[in-house]
Amino acid sequence: MHITAIVRIWGFFSIGFSLAMLPPIAISIGYNDGEAKHFIAAMALILVPGIIFWAISRRHSGELATRDGFIVVALFWAGISMLAAWPFMLGAHLNFVDAMFEAVSAVTTTGATVITGLDNLPPSLLFYRQELQWLGGMGMIVLAVAILPMLGVGGMQLYRAEAPGPFKEEKMTPRLAHTARLVWMIYLAMTVANALAYWLAGMSPFDAISHSLSTVSTGGFSTHDESLGYFHSSTIEAIAIVFMLLGAINFSVHYLAWHNRRLSEYLRNTEVRTFLLFVLAMIIFVGLILRTSGQYETLPPSIRNATFEVVSVVTSTGFGTVDFSHWPVFLPTLLIIISFVGGCGGSTAGGMKVMRVHLLVRQVMSEVTLLIHPQAVVPVRIGKRIMDTRTTEAVRGFLSVYVATFVVLMLLMMLAGLDQVSAFSAIATCMNNLGPGLGQVASTFSDVSDMGKIVSMVAMLLGRLEIFTILVLLAPEFWRG
Repeated sequence: MHITAIVRIWGFFSIGFSLAMLPPIAISIGYNDGEAKHFIAAMALILVPGIIFWAISRRHSGELATRDGFIVVALFWAGISMLAAWPFMLGAHLNFVDAMFEAVSAVTTTGATVITGLDNLPPSLLFYRQELQWLGGMGMIVLAVAILPMLGVGGMQLYRAEAPGPFKEEKMTPRLAHTARLVWMIYLAMTVANALAYWLAGMSPFDAISHSLSTVSTGGFSTHDESLGYFHSSTIEAIAIVFMLLGAINFSVHYLAWHNRRLSEYLRNTEVRTFLLFVLAMIIFVGLILRTSGQYETLPPSIRNATFEVVSVVTSTGFGTVDFSHWPVFLPTLLIIISFVGGCGGSTAGGMKVMRVHLLVRQVMSEVTLLIHPQAVVPVRIGKRIMDTRTTEAVRGFLSVYVATFVVLMLLMMLAGLDQVSAFSAIATCMNNLGPGLGQVASTFSDVSDMGKIVSMVAMLLGRLEIFTILVLLAPEFWRG
Protein backbone atom coordinates (compact mmCIF):
# COMPACT_ATOMS: atom_id res chain seq x y z
CA MET A 1 0.00 0.00 0.00
CA HIS A 2 1.44 3.39 -1.01
CA ILE A 3 0.45 5.49 2.00
CA THR A 4 2.35 8.59 0.84
CA ALA A 5 0.68 8.53 -2.57
CA ILE A 6 -2.74 8.16 -0.95
CA VAL A 7 -2.03 11.06 1.43
CA ARG A 8 -0.87 13.19 -1.48
CA ILE A 9 -4.04 12.50 -3.45
CA TRP A 10 -6.13 13.24 -0.37
CA GLY A 11 -4.37 16.57 -0.02
CA PHE A 12 -5.08 17.36 -3.64
CA PHE A 13 -8.75 16.38 -3.28
CA SER A 14 -9.19 18.49 -0.14
CA ILE A 15 -7.63 21.55 -1.73
CA GLY A 16 -9.76 21.09 -4.83
CA PHE A 17 -12.97 20.57 -2.89
CA SER A 18 -12.37 23.67 -0.77
CA LEU A 19 -12.72 25.70 -3.98
CA ALA A 20 -16.32 24.49 -4.21
CA MET A 21 -17.10 26.96 -1.41
CA LEU A 22 -16.29 29.96 -3.62
CA PRO A 23 -19.56 30.03 -5.66
CA PRO A 24 -21.79 29.85 -2.53
CA ILE A 25 -19.67 32.58 -0.91
CA ALA A 26 -20.15 34.80 -3.98
CA ILE A 27 -23.90 34.10 -4.02
CA SER A 28 -24.17 34.79 -0.30
CA ILE A 29 -22.46 38.15 -0.74
CA GLY A 30 -24.60 38.97 -3.79
CA TYR A 31 -27.86 38.10 -2.02
CA ASN A 32 -26.63 39.31 1.37
CA ASP A 33 -28.09 36.22 3.03
CA GLY A 34 -25.54 36.14 5.85
CA GLU A 35 -24.13 32.70 5.04
CA ALA A 36 -20.76 33.81 3.66
CA LYS A 37 -19.04 33.47 7.03
CA HIS A 38 -20.21 29.87 7.35
CA PHE A 39 -18.85 28.92 3.94
CA ILE A 40 -15.57 30.72 4.62
CA ALA A 41 -15.22 28.77 7.87
CA ALA A 42 -16.00 25.51 6.09
CA MET A 43 -13.50 26.37 3.36
CA ALA A 44 -10.76 26.87 5.94
CA LEU A 45 -11.61 23.59 7.69
CA ILE A 46 -11.24 21.76 4.39
CA LEU A 47 -8.31 23.69 2.89
CA VAL A 48 -5.87 23.64 5.82
CA PRO A 49 -5.71 19.82 6.20
CA GLY A 50 -5.41 19.53 2.43
CA ILE A 51 -2.39 21.84 2.37
CA ILE A 52 -0.80 19.89 5.22
CA PHE A 53 -1.32 16.54 3.46
CA TRP A 54 0.02 18.00 0.22
CA ALA A 55 3.08 19.48 1.90
CA ILE A 56 4.18 16.34 3.70
CA SER A 57 3.90 14.19 0.57
CA ARG A 58 4.71 16.60 -2.24
CA ARG A 59 8.06 14.99 -3.10
CA HIS A 60 6.55 11.57 -3.56
CA SER A 61 5.79 10.18 -6.99
CA GLY A 62 4.62 6.71 -7.88
CA GLU A 63 1.95 4.53 -9.40
CA LEU A 64 -1.10 3.48 -7.42
CA ALA A 65 -1.79 -0.21 -7.05
CA THR A 66 -5.32 -1.44 -7.69
CA ARG A 67 -6.15 -1.74 -4.00
CA ASP A 68 -4.84 1.79 -3.41
CA GLY A 69 -7.45 3.01 -5.87
CA PHE A 70 -10.25 1.29 -3.97
CA ILE A 71 -9.04 2.75 -0.67
CA VAL A 72 -8.82 6.27 -2.09
CA VAL A 73 -12.28 6.07 -3.66
CA ALA A 74 -14.00 4.70 -0.55
CA LEU A 75 -12.28 7.16 1.78
CA PHE A 76 -12.89 9.98 -0.68
CA TRP A 77 -16.67 9.61 -0.78
CA ALA A 78 -16.96 9.14 2.97
CA GLY A 79 -14.51 11.95 3.71
CA ILE A 80 -15.94 14.43 1.21
CA SER A 81 -19.40 13.80 2.64
CA MET A 82 -18.12 14.66 6.12
CA LEU A 83 -16.44 17.81 4.85
CA ALA A 84 -19.49 18.78 2.79
CA ALA A 85 -21.68 18.54 5.89
CA TRP A 86 -20.11 21.60 7.58
CA PRO A 87 -22.18 24.29 5.80
CA PHE A 88 -25.37 22.38 6.61
CA MET A 89 -24.49 22.32 10.30
CA LEU A 90 -23.39 25.96 10.36
CA GLY A 91 -25.96 27.48 8.00
CA ALA A 92 -29.01 25.21 8.08
CA HIS A 93 -28.47 24.43 11.79
CA LEU A 94 -28.77 20.69 11.24
CA ASN A 95 -27.34 18.24 13.75
CA PHE A 96 -24.40 16.08 12.69
CA VAL A 97 -26.45 13.09 11.49
CA ASP A 98 -28.90 15.24 9.52
CA ALA A 99 -26.07 17.30 8.00
CA MET A 100 -24.22 14.13 7.01
CA PHE A 101 -27.40 12.69 5.51
CA GLU A 102 -27.93 15.80 3.39
CA ALA A 103 -24.29 15.83 2.28
CA VAL A 104 -24.18 12.11 1.42
CA SER A 105 -27.47 12.42 -0.43
CA ALA A 106 -26.06 15.34 -2.42
CA VAL A 107 -22.67 13.92 -3.41
CA THR A 108 -24.17 10.53 -4.29
CA THR A 109 -26.89 12.34 -6.31
CA THR A 110 -29.60 10.53 -4.37
CA GLY A 111 -31.78 13.58 -3.79
CA ALA A 112 -33.36 12.46 -0.51
CA THR A 113 -33.52 15.26 2.04
CA VAL A 114 -34.19 16.02 5.69
CA ILE A 115 -34.77 19.72 5.03
CA THR A 116 -38.26 21.21 4.79
CA GLY A 117 -39.09 24.78 3.83
CA LEU A 118 -36.67 25.02 0.90
CA ASP A 119 -38.39 28.17 -0.35
CA ASN A 120 -37.22 29.94 2.81
CA LEU A 121 -33.64 28.62 2.78
CA PRO A 122 -30.83 31.14 2.02
CA PRO A 123 -29.94 31.20 -1.70
CA SER A 124 -26.32 30.28 -1.06
CA LEU A 125 -27.30 27.09 0.79
CA LEU A 126 -29.78 26.19 -1.93
CA PHE A 127 -27.09 26.59 -4.57
CA TYR A 128 -24.59 24.63 -2.48
CA ARG A 129 -26.92 21.61 -2.43
CA GLN A 130 -27.25 21.76 -6.20
CA GLU A 131 -23.51 22.23 -6.68
CA LEU A 132 -22.70 19.14 -4.59
CA GLN A 133 -24.97 17.06 -6.80
CA TRP A 134 -23.34 18.38 -9.94
CA LEU A 135 -19.86 17.57 -8.65
CA GLY A 136 -20.97 14.13 -7.50
CA GLY A 137 -22.84 13.40 -10.71
CA MET A 138 -19.86 12.53 -12.83
CA GLY A 139 -17.56 11.96 -9.88
CA MET A 140 -15.00 14.46 -8.71
CA ILE A 141 -12.46 11.67 -8.92
CA VAL A 142 -12.82 11.50 -12.71
CA LEU A 143 -12.04 15.23 -12.81
CA ALA A 144 -8.98 14.66 -10.65
CA VAL A 145 -7.85 11.81 -12.88
CA ALA A 146 -7.48 14.29 -15.73
CA ILE A 147 -4.45 15.87 -14.06
CA LEU A 148 -3.12 13.03 -11.89
CA PRO A 149 -0.52 12.05 -14.50
CA MET A 150 1.01 15.50 -14.03
CA LEU A 151 1.36 14.69 -10.34
CA GLY A 152 3.29 11.52 -11.06
CA VAL A 153 0.40 9.29 -10.06
CA GLY A 154 -1.44 7.11 -12.59
CA GLY A 155 -5.20 7.35 -12.57
CA MET A 156 -6.54 4.16 -14.13
CA GLN A 157 -6.97 2.49 -10.73
CA LEU A 158 -9.17 5.36 -9.55
CA TYR A 159 -11.18 5.34 -12.75
CA ARG A 160 -11.88 1.59 -12.52
CA ALA A 161 -13.03 1.91 -8.91
CA GLU A 162 -15.23 4.98 -9.42
CA ALA A 163 -16.66 4.81 -12.92
CA PRO A 164 -20.19 3.37 -13.04
CA GLY A 165 -21.24 0.49 -15.22
CA PRO A 166 -20.19 -3.10 -15.92
CA PHE A 167 -17.47 -2.43 -18.51
CA LYS A 168 -15.06 -0.38 -16.44
CA GLU A 169 -12.00 -1.56 -18.34
CA GLU A 170 -13.15 0.35 -21.42
CA LYS A 171 -12.39 3.98 -22.04
CA MET A 172 -13.19 6.33 -24.89
CA THR A 173 -9.60 7.33 -25.71
CA PRO A 174 -6.26 5.58 -25.16
CA ARG A 175 -5.17 8.12 -22.56
CA LEU A 176 -7.29 8.17 -19.42
CA ALA A 177 -6.56 11.83 -18.65
CA HIS A 178 -7.84 12.79 -22.09
CA THR A 179 -10.93 10.68 -21.49
CA ALA A 180 -11.69 12.42 -18.20
CA ARG A 181 -11.29 15.86 -19.74
CA LEU A 182 -13.61 14.95 -22.62
CA VAL A 183 -16.21 13.61 -20.18
CA TRP A 184 -16.19 16.84 -18.21
CA MET A 185 -16.32 18.98 -21.35
CA ILE A 186 -19.44 17.10 -22.48
CA TYR A 187 -20.88 17.27 -18.96
CA LEU A 188 -20.27 21.02 -18.73
CA ALA A 189 -21.65 21.69 -22.19
CA MET A 190 -24.85 19.78 -21.37
CA THR A 191 -25.22 21.72 -18.11
CA VAL A 192 -24.83 25.08 -19.84
CA ALA A 193 -27.32 24.09 -22.54
CA ASN A 194 -29.78 22.91 -19.89
CA ALA A 195 -29.48 26.16 -17.92
CA LEU A 196 -30.07 28.27 -21.03
CA ALA A 197 -33.11 26.18 -21.96
CA TYR A 198 -34.60 26.54 -18.46
CA TRP A 199 -33.99 30.30 -18.51
CA LEU A 200 -35.61 30.72 -21.94
CA ALA A 201 -38.57 28.65 -20.67
CA GLY A 202 -39.23 31.15 -17.89
CA MET A 203 -37.07 30.24 -14.90
CA SER A 204 -35.08 32.94 -13.14
CA PRO A 205 -31.32 32.80 -13.83
CA PHE A 206 -30.74 31.45 -10.30
CA ASP A 207 -33.35 28.69 -10.63
CA ALA A 208 -32.22 27.86 -14.17
CA ILE A 209 -28.59 27.35 -13.17
CA SER A 210 -29.48 25.56 -9.94
CA HIS A 211 -31.85 23.11 -11.59
CA SER A 212 -29.49 22.45 -14.50
CA LEU A 213 -26.89 21.29 -11.97
CA SER A 214 -29.26 18.69 -10.53
CA THR A 215 -30.86 17.69 -13.84
CA VAL A 216 -27.77 16.72 -15.81
CA SER A 217 -26.33 15.04 -12.72
CA THR A 218 -29.66 13.17 -12.30
CA GLY A 219 -29.59 14.31 -8.68
CA GLY A 220 -33.06 15.76 -8.25
CA PHE A 221 -32.52 18.44 -5.62
CA SER A 222 -34.64 21.55 -6.18
CA THR A 223 -34.76 25.08 -4.82
CA HIS A 224 -38.48 24.66 -4.08
CA ASP A 225 -40.45 22.25 -1.91
CA GLU A 226 -42.74 21.48 -4.86
CA SER A 227 -39.75 20.55 -7.03
CA LEU A 228 -40.38 21.29 -10.74
CA GLY A 229 -44.12 21.26 -10.03
CA TYR A 230 -43.55 24.74 -8.58
CA PHE A 231 -43.29 26.20 -12.09
CA HIS A 232 -46.47 24.67 -13.56
CA SER A 233 -44.87 24.65 -17.01
CA SER A 234 -45.10 21.88 -19.58
CA THR A 235 -42.13 23.44 -21.42
CA ILE A 236 -39.90 23.21 -18.34
CA GLU A 237 -41.04 19.62 -17.82
CA ALA A 238 -40.17 18.74 -21.42
CA ILE A 239 -36.71 20.30 -21.07
CA ALA A 240 -36.13 18.37 -17.85
CA ILE A 241 -37.16 15.11 -19.53
CA VAL A 242 -34.67 15.60 -22.37
CA PHE A 243 -31.73 16.40 -20.10
CA MET A 244 -32.57 13.71 -17.54
CA LEU A 245 -32.43 11.19 -20.37
CA LEU A 246 -29.17 12.65 -21.66
CA GLY A 247 -27.65 12.42 -18.18
CA ALA A 248 -28.69 8.76 -17.94
CA ILE A 249 -27.08 7.79 -21.26
CA ASN A 250 -23.52 6.46 -21.39
CA PHE A 251 -21.20 9.41 -21.88
CA SER A 252 -19.02 7.42 -24.27
CA VAL A 253 -22.03 7.39 -26.61
CA HIS A 254 -22.35 11.17 -26.24
CA TYR A 255 -18.69 11.38 -27.21
CA LEU A 256 -19.16 9.16 -30.27
CA ALA A 257 -22.20 11.15 -31.40
CA TRP A 258 -20.23 14.38 -31.07
CA HIS A 259 -17.03 13.04 -32.59
CA ASN A 260 -18.75 11.43 -35.59
CA ARG A 261 -21.39 14.16 -35.89
CA ARG A 262 -24.12 11.51 -36.06
CA LEU A 263 -27.19 11.26 -33.83
CA SER A 264 -27.63 7.73 -35.14
CA GLU A 265 -24.88 6.65 -32.72
CA TYR A 266 -27.50 6.66 -29.97
CA LEU A 267 -29.75 4.15 -31.72
CA ARG A 268 -26.81 2.03 -32.88
CA ASN A 269 -25.80 1.42 -29.27
CA THR A 270 -27.56 -1.66 -27.85
CA GLU A 271 -27.68 -0.37 -24.28
CA VAL A 272 -29.06 3.05 -25.22
CA ARG A 273 -31.62 1.53 -27.56
CA THR A 274 -32.77 -0.90 -24.87
CA PHE A 275 -32.94 1.91 -22.32
CA LEU A 276 -35.07 4.17 -24.53
CA LEU A 277 -37.42 1.34 -25.52
CA PHE A 278 -37.86 0.38 -21.87
CA VAL A 279 -38.67 3.98 -20.93
CA LEU A 280 -41.15 4.29 -23.79
CA ALA A 281 -42.90 1.04 -22.85
CA MET A 282 -43.21 2.09 -19.21
CA ILE A 283 -44.58 5.53 -20.17
CA ILE A 284 -47.31 3.97 -22.32
CA PHE A 285 -48.17 1.38 -19.66
CA VAL A 286 -48.28 3.84 -16.74
CA GLY A 287 -50.18 6.41 -18.82
CA LEU A 288 -52.87 3.89 -19.75
CA ILE A 289 -53.24 2.74 -16.14
CA LEU A 290 -53.62 6.36 -15.00
CA ARG A 291 -56.32 6.95 -17.59
CA THR A 292 -58.28 3.72 -17.10
CA SER A 293 -58.15 4.01 -13.30
CA GLY A 294 -59.74 7.47 -13.48
CA GLN A 295 -56.76 9.34 -12.00
CA TYR A 296 -57.04 11.77 -14.92
CA GLU A 297 -60.12 12.38 -17.05
CA THR A 298 -58.37 12.38 -20.42
CA LEU A 299 -55.36 10.69 -22.01
CA PRO A 300 -53.07 13.76 -22.57
CA PRO A 301 -52.56 14.62 -18.86
CA SER A 302 -52.17 10.91 -18.11
CA ILE A 303 -49.36 10.56 -20.66
CA ARG A 304 -47.79 13.89 -19.65
CA ASN A 305 -47.52 12.97 -15.97
CA ALA A 306 -46.57 9.38 -16.74
CA THR A 307 -43.76 10.58 -19.02
CA PHE A 308 -42.26 12.92 -16.47
CA GLU A 309 -42.47 10.58 -13.49
CA VAL A 310 -41.25 7.50 -15.35
CA VAL A 311 -38.24 9.36 -16.78
CA SER A 312 -37.53 10.98 -13.42
CA VAL A 313 -37.61 7.63 -11.62
CA VAL A 314 -35.82 5.40 -14.12
CA THR A 315 -32.99 7.94 -14.50
CA SER A 316 -32.81 8.10 -10.66
CA THR A 317 -33.29 11.88 -10.76
CA GLY A 318 -36.28 12.12 -8.44
CA PHE A 319 -37.79 15.39 -9.64
CA GLY A 320 -41.53 15.60 -9.14
CA THR A 321 -44.48 17.42 -10.67
CA VAL A 322 -47.04 15.27 -8.84
CA ASP A 323 -46.85 13.01 -5.79
CA PHE A 324 -46.78 9.56 -7.40
CA SER A 325 -47.03 7.91 -3.96
CA HIS A 326 -50.76 8.73 -4.12
CA TRP A 327 -51.31 7.25 -7.57
CA PRO A 328 -53.84 4.37 -7.76
CA VAL A 329 -53.41 0.59 -7.66
CA PHE A 330 -49.83 -0.70 -7.97
CA LEU A 331 -48.24 2.29 -9.75
CA PRO A 332 -46.27 3.69 -6.77
CA THR A 333 -44.68 0.29 -6.16
CA LEU A 334 -44.07 -0.21 -9.87
CA LEU A 335 -42.16 3.08 -10.11
CA ILE A 336 -39.97 2.13 -7.17
CA ILE A 337 -39.29 -1.24 -8.80
CA ILE A 338 -38.25 0.22 -12.16
CA SER A 339 -35.75 2.44 -10.33
CA PHE A 340 -33.73 -0.76 -9.87
CA VAL A 341 -33.11 -0.79 -13.62
CA GLY A 342 -31.62 2.71 -13.61
CA GLY A 343 -29.79 4.32 -16.49
CA CYS A 344 -26.92 3.25 -18.72
CA GLY A 345 -23.47 2.34 -17.53
CA GLY A 346 -21.01 5.22 -17.75
CA SER A 347 -23.75 7.74 -16.95
CA THR A 348 -24.68 9.80 -13.92
CA ALA A 349 -27.77 7.66 -13.20
CA GLY A 350 -28.13 5.15 -10.38
CA GLY A 351 -29.73 1.72 -10.22
CA MET A 352 -28.24 -1.60 -11.34
CA LYS A 353 -27.76 -0.21 -14.88
CA VAL A 354 -29.59 -1.20 -18.04
CA MET A 355 -26.70 -3.24 -19.43
CA ARG A 356 -26.64 -5.53 -16.40
CA VAL A 357 -30.41 -6.07 -16.53
CA HIS A 358 -30.23 -6.65 -20.30
CA LEU A 359 -27.43 -9.17 -19.82
CA LEU A 360 -29.37 -11.00 -17.09
CA VAL A 361 -32.40 -11.29 -19.40
CA ARG A 362 -30.14 -12.65 -22.14
CA GLN A 363 -28.72 -15.22 -19.72
CA VAL A 364 -32.21 -16.34 -18.73
CA MET A 365 -33.16 -16.73 -22.39
CA SER A 366 -30.01 -18.78 -23.01
CA GLU A 367 -30.82 -21.06 -20.07
CA VAL A 368 -34.36 -21.61 -21.37
CA THR A 369 -32.96 -22.49 -24.81
CA LEU A 370 -30.52 -24.97 -23.22
CA LEU A 371 -33.38 -26.66 -21.39
CA ILE A 372 -35.07 -27.25 -24.73
CA HIS A 373 -31.84 -28.11 -26.61
CA PRO A 374 -29.35 -29.46 -24.03
CA GLN A 375 -26.62 -30.10 -26.63
CA ALA A 376 -26.77 -26.64 -28.16
CA VAL A 377 -24.08 -24.01 -27.77
CA VAL A 378 -25.88 -20.77 -26.90
CA PRO A 379 -23.53 -17.85 -26.28
CA VAL A 380 -24.82 -14.78 -24.48
CA ARG A 381 -24.80 -11.86 -26.90
CA ILE A 382 -25.20 -8.12 -26.46
CA GLY A 383 -25.72 -6.81 -29.95
CA LYS A 384 -23.00 -8.49 -32.04
CA ARG A 385 -20.73 -8.96 -29.07
CA ILE A 386 -20.42 -12.33 -27.34
CA MET A 387 -20.06 -11.91 -23.59
CA ASP A 388 -17.21 -13.80 -21.98
CA THR A 389 -17.81 -16.02 -18.96
CA ARG A 390 -16.03 -13.60 -16.61
CA THR A 391 -18.46 -10.81 -17.45
CA THR A 392 -21.60 -12.93 -17.10
CA GLU A 393 -20.39 -14.33 -13.77
CA ALA A 394 -19.62 -10.82 -12.53
CA VAL A 395 -23.13 -9.66 -13.38
CA ARG A 396 -24.70 -12.64 -11.61
CA GLY A 397 -22.49 -12.02 -8.61
CA PHE A 398 -23.42 -8.36 -8.56
CA LEU A 399 -27.14 -9.17 -8.61
CA SER A 400 -26.74 -11.68 -5.78
CA VAL A 401 -24.81 -9.25 -3.60
CA TYR A 402 -27.21 -6.42 -4.49
CA VAL A 403 -30.26 -8.44 -3.39
CA ALA A 404 -28.57 -9.70 -0.21
CA THR A 405 -27.41 -6.19 0.72
CA PHE A 406 -30.87 -4.81 0.04
CA VAL A 407 -32.53 -7.38 2.32
CA VAL A 408 -30.10 -6.75 5.18
CA LEU A 409 -30.45 -2.97 4.96
CA MET A 410 -34.24 -3.20 4.70
CA LEU A 411 -34.38 -5.30 7.88
CA LEU A 412 -32.17 -2.74 9.62
CA MET A 413 -34.55 0.04 8.54
CA MET A 414 -37.45 -1.90 10.04
CA LEU A 415 -35.40 -2.30 13.21
CA ALA A 416 -34.99 1.50 13.15
CA GLY A 417 -38.78 1.90 13.35
CA LEU A 418 -40.08 2.04 9.76
CA ASP A 419 -42.98 -0.07 8.54
CA GLN A 420 -42.41 -2.61 5.75
CA VAL A 421 -43.48 -0.36 2.87
CA SER A 422 -41.46 2.62 4.11
CA ALA A 423 -38.40 0.44 4.81
CA PHE A 424 -38.58 -1.18 1.38
CA SER A 425 -38.90 2.11 -0.47
CA ALA A 426 -36.31 3.87 1.71
CA ILE A 427 -33.59 1.33 0.89
CA ALA A 428 -34.68 1.12 -2.74
CA THR A 429 -34.56 4.88 -3.18
CA CYS A 430 -31.19 5.15 -1.40
CA MET A 431 -29.41 2.21 -3.06
CA ASN A 432 -30.74 3.29 -6.46
CA ASN A 433 -29.84 6.93 -5.69
CA LEU A 434 -33.40 7.99 -6.51
CA GLY A 435 -34.69 10.26 -3.71
CA PRO A 436 -38.46 10.07 -3.18
CA GLY A 437 -39.98 6.95 -1.65
CA LEU A 438 -43.26 5.75 -0.22
CA GLY A 439 -44.94 5.92 3.19
CA GLN A 440 -42.89 7.78 5.81
CA VAL A 441 -40.21 8.73 3.24
CA ALA A 442 -42.52 9.87 0.44
CA SER A 443 -41.33 13.48 0.71
CA THR A 444 -38.50 13.73 3.27
CA PHE A 445 -36.48 11.59 5.67
CA SER A 446 -36.90 14.15 8.46
CA ASP A 447 -39.06 11.80 10.56
CA VAL A 448 -36.68 8.86 10.24
CA SER A 449 -34.64 8.03 13.35
CA ASP A 450 -30.89 8.68 13.48
CA MET A 451 -30.24 4.96 13.13
CA GLY A 452 -32.45 4.87 10.04
CA LYS A 453 -30.61 7.83 8.53
CA ILE A 454 -27.24 6.17 9.13
CA VAL A 455 -28.48 2.98 7.43
CA SER A 456 -29.76 5.13 4.56
CA MET A 457 -26.37 6.80 4.19
CA VAL A 458 -24.68 3.41 3.98
CA ALA A 459 -27.19 2.41 1.30
CA MET A 460 -26.50 5.58 -0.70
CA LEU A 461 -22.74 5.03 -0.65
CA LEU A 462 -23.07 1.36 -1.52
CA GLY A 463 -25.36 2.26 -4.43
CA ARG A 464 -23.12 5.04 -5.70
CA LEU A 465 -19.99 2.88 -5.59
CA GLU A 466 -21.84 -0.22 -6.82
CA ILE A 467 -21.31 -2.23 -3.63
CA PHE A 468 -18.15 -4.15 -4.52
CA THR A 469 -15.93 -1.09 -4.12
CA ILE A 470 -16.92 -1.05 -0.46
CA LEU A 471 -17.24 -4.80 0.15
CA VAL A 472 -13.77 -5.49 -1.22
CA LEU A 473 -12.36 -3.50 1.70
CA LEU A 474 -13.95 -6.00 4.10
CA ALA A 475 -12.13 -8.99 2.57
CA PRO A 476 -9.08 -10.11 4.62
CA GLU A 477 -7.26 -10.95 1.38
CA PHE A 478 -7.43 -7.31 0.35
CA TRP A 479 -5.17 -6.26 3.22
CA ARG A 480 -2.59 -9.03 2.86
CA GLY A 481 0.69 -8.65 1.08
